[in-house]
Amino acid sequence: MTEIKQNEITKYIVISSDIVLPADATMKIYESEYPVTVKETCFGLIVTGPEKDVLAVVEKIRQLDKNHIFIKDRGFPAGDERRCRATRGGGPRPGFHFLREEVEMLPAIGAALDELDAKGAVNEKHGEKRRLKVSDLEKIIEAELSR
Repeated sequence: MTEIKQNEITKYIVISSDIVLPADATMKIYESEYPVTVKETCFGLIVTGPEKDVLAVVEKIRQLDKNHIFIKDRGFPAGDERRCRATRGGGPRPGFHFLREEVEMLPAIGAALDELDAKGAVNEKHGEKRRLKVSDLEKIIEAELSR
């Protein structure tokens, strides 16, 4: 079984970017010389190592395309027998289908983050509450549907 050290953590780096590939991110990690273990996957990377090093690596990689690279905690290091398909007899690992569903949503989330960055900071006014007119609501709905 893969040995789990006390202060080690594992993170997914899920890449949904048109400009950064998992191989690019892997090479950046190797160039950084942090003492972490990296496994390239179909959706990005799995990074395991000392907590401070993993957090530094993850932030460095995320800055390559901050709105299209996402980070998620993982409870087990890469190759752990409790999750490894080789020792479980094949098939998808537990949690894979949920992760696949999450990954499908990421392009929309990235596009929304890009749009938010383009508009700048949102200043919300918290004035007095009032009822919204039906005609105003119809205009909002029509504007959203025409996008």
